[in-house]
Amino acid sequence: MNERRYWVTGASSGIGAALAELLLGRGHRVALSARSIEPLQGLAERYPQQVLVLAGDLSDPQQVKDIATRISSTWGWLDTAILNAGTCEYLDAAEFDSALIERVIKTNVFATSYCIEAALPLLRKSQSPHLVTVASSVTYLPLPRAEAYGASKAALRYLLESLRLDLAHEGIDVTLVSPGFVDTPLTQNNDFPMPMRVSVETAAQHIAKRLDKRPYEIAFPWLFITCLRLLANLPKALQVAIGKRMARTQR
Repeated sequence: MNERRYWVTGASSGIGAALAELLLGRGHRVALSARSIEPLQGLAERYPQQVLVLAGDLSDPQQVKDIATRISSTWGWLDTAILNAGTCEYLDAAEFDSALIERVIKTNVFATSYCIEAALPLLRKSQSPHLVTVASSVTYLPLPRAEAYGASKAALRYLLESLRLDLAHEGIDVTLVSPGFVDTPLTQNNDFPMPMRVSVETAAQHIAKRLDKRPYEIAFPWLFITCLRLLANLPKALQVAIGKRMARTQR
């Protein structure tokens, strides 16, 4: 496999960290971004000639521009941007909190948009550019308490699927990643059952295995995704009835 230059956001833990390690093990160069520099330094020490550490707050557009400047001055271009950074908070409808929605949207949508803006000029210098963004399978079906998270990921889905059309004439391929439940530090805080949850290693392997094919979407695990899609095709009244059974009636 020819060496490629990747930018992976949210690389300090979870899918981002596991995916970065896989790509480095294959001999690629990887720029790592996260809020904290410490988790990134371990990979930098193990792969000193391949890693570019670019810690920063991706919700700050100036910091994102600075990251892009460093990539440009060090490498000159990007072949693939994997925008994985994100967050999740659950809404209590009894105490509706618009600030919570704003926080989630800012991290999952605005920060990703800043990264897209920064990445595109670098991708345009590549002979085979690829833009990859991690959304969520939650966009297939509304779920209780997921108002903020689901809305942010649904916005990402529409953003990337629309952007795919506008970038097609430039030869920039766009892939959306839609995981089910993955065992990450973020999901370990969940206090509800997570059916068919997979490890971060399994998730990373699933994504990495399919990157070369540049599909429109990478969704997994397949059985969980199939179930969600089947539920999404049920009559709305039946969807609501099922959703009400999952909703919490007490805090």
